[in-house]
Amino acid sequence: MSRPTPVTTGRYAPPAPARELTATSADGAPIHVEVHGPEGAPAVVLAHGWTCSTAFWAAQIGELAADHRVIAYDQRGHGRTPASPACSTDALADDLEAVLTATLAPGERAVIAGHSMGGMTVMAASTRPAFREHAAAVLLCSTGSTRLVPESTVLPLRPGRVRTWITGHILGSRAPLGPVTPAARRILKYATMGPASAPDMVEACARIVHACPRTVRHAWSHVLATLDLDAAVRELNVPAEIVVGTADRLTPPVHARALAAALPDCRGVTELPGVGHMTPVEEPDLVTTRIRDLVTAHVSAPQPSVPAEESA
Repeated sequence: MSRPTPVTTGRYAPPAPARELTATSADGAPIHVEVHGPEGAPAVVLAHGWTCSTAFWAAQIGELAADHRVIAYDQRGHGRTPASPACSTDALADDLEAVLTATLAPGERAVIAGHSMGGMTVMAASTRPAFREHAAAVLLCSTGSTRLVPESTVLPLRPGRVRTWITGHILGSRAPLGPVTPAARRILKYATMGPASAPDMVEACARIVHACPRTVRHAWSHVLATLDLDAAVRELNVPAEIVVGTADRLTPPVHARALAAALPDCRGVTELPGVGHMTPVEEPDLVTTRIRDLVTAHVSAPQPSVPAEESA
């Protein structure tokens, strides 16, 4: 069965990158990287979530690439990055370090935005040398550091062991998602998006999620189910902003509030009424504005070099 391709029209159609490259992670794993926008512009790095790909950031890339250098990459097994038997938060941190080292000049700073598992990637990398060298500020969208399965409200049941057990089995299922049908769109919308999500948003997300191989989805579900990054959050010593939807069933606002309390330098939490888990797609302009504002506040654009004859 062929995998769905991203949408090709509208604001959620992935823009063509200015260039592509492969970053090599610590264990030799190749990581697919795309660079958009003008060289020398302030840098933004985008890390997508579980079952997604660089296509998830299409709306942000389309807006930011006019005056930013936007670097997006596919997590292991997602998009155009091959699957790897190494699925762990350490591997996520290794891969982000490799991307930063491959795309940024020594000492160059960037805003790093992570959605869901991408936000967990940022947390996992908080003590890494390359992260500390290059991270100027971070945006954490719809994410959490621990207790993902117990806090999930995908199932309309009372919190407790029964809900946790059933939720874990659903999220960790090996079953194929199949083609993107009307029923599949309804299920995905219920589980991951707000009730007011427009059809083009649902279509874009469904195509991205259904393109993720089920073996990859299953492997990373175990990492998320046992996630414990609380200590790493306390080491995330850069300015951080948080965005979460009040209708997020996968990482409800309780996670955002816990992160805000633990982060050394939290600059604010934005709770979006009626918005679900897919905040960069459901509220693209707000997420783009948050990234842009962080760049303005914390990243200085490199100054163009002046030829010797002009500087004399």
